[in-house]
Amino acid sequence: MGETGSPAVRAFFDEATNTVTYLVWDPATRRAAIVDPVLDWDNRSGEAGTASADRVLDALRAEGLGLDWVLETHVHADHLTASPYVKAEAGGRIGIGEHIRAVQQIFRPVFGAEDVTPEGGDFDLLFADGARFLLGSLPVQVLHVPGHTPACVAYLAGDAAFVGDTLFMPDYGTARCDFPGGDARALWRSIQRLLALPPGTRIFTCHDYKAPGRAHFAWESTVAEQRARNPHLGAGMTEEEFVAMRRERDATLPAPLLLLPSIQVNMRAGRFPPAEANGVRYMRIPVRMTGGLAGKTPAAP
Repeated sequence: MGETGSPAVRAFFDEATNTVTYLVWDPATRRAAIVDPVLDWDNRSGEAGTASADRVLDALRAEGLGLDWVLETHVHADHLTASPYVKAEAGGRIGIGEHIRAVQQIFRPVFGAEDVTPEGGDFDLLFADGARFLLGSLPVQVLHVPGHTPACVAYLAGDAAFVGDTLFMPDYGTARCDFPGGDARALWRSIQRLLALPPGTRIFTCHDYKAPGRAHFAWESTVAEQRARNPHLGAGMTEEEFVAMRRERDATLPAPLLLLPSIQVNMRAGRFPPAEANGVRYMRIPVRMTGGLAGKTPAAP
């Protein structure tokens, strides 16, 4: 399924969100991509910053690379993307899987996001499953790997696969599937597709949370290591057993801290919601009444 060749990869770990951003380039041509860039966000103050993205851009310039692509593996629920900032600073086109439309369809009414168009909105390019493009002289293949979200994709560049949240490190497991549009059965099948890659294929994950007993953060493994050691994919594991495990586990997980701001911004390719009449941009928080408040609305003053 893959192509020969080996891109250079440099990882940047953002401990505040446990997210890994990748600077990936073709050594022959020095053309580069940045995968899943992080925008710094203080949820208490509503302040956004670019220190994390600037570290990646500084490395891009220090290596003498030209940026062709800014790639998103999916609409993240745990950090805001810095893709438009990266594009403005260094060029490139912002790409994501074409099933972003399904995610936008789910969340457009949730946030009253009438400015999000039904055709993918602010992204420059929507990749179909199996789409190919060049990173310099290195072919890259897009693999649709739904399950965590409907729109998840992996980017297979030579011997390296950037798999987003589909897989974690072999000692940690697999992605949750309880977000709207998530599907544990689809995730199992997507993972099998990734595990069918050559055993030496390098797997680069989007997050790490340090499995019990491991003292350091890590984000690179191989297909062979995932097959042999991933606790959610053990020998003899069946699809039905995986689905049952995933659903039971997901029912215990809290919502990510930055879920609501992340979805609003990331489904717009990193654009913030439009400014209101006073010139200020606001994040929206859908309110759900529970317990004694269920079905009631506060009385007007």
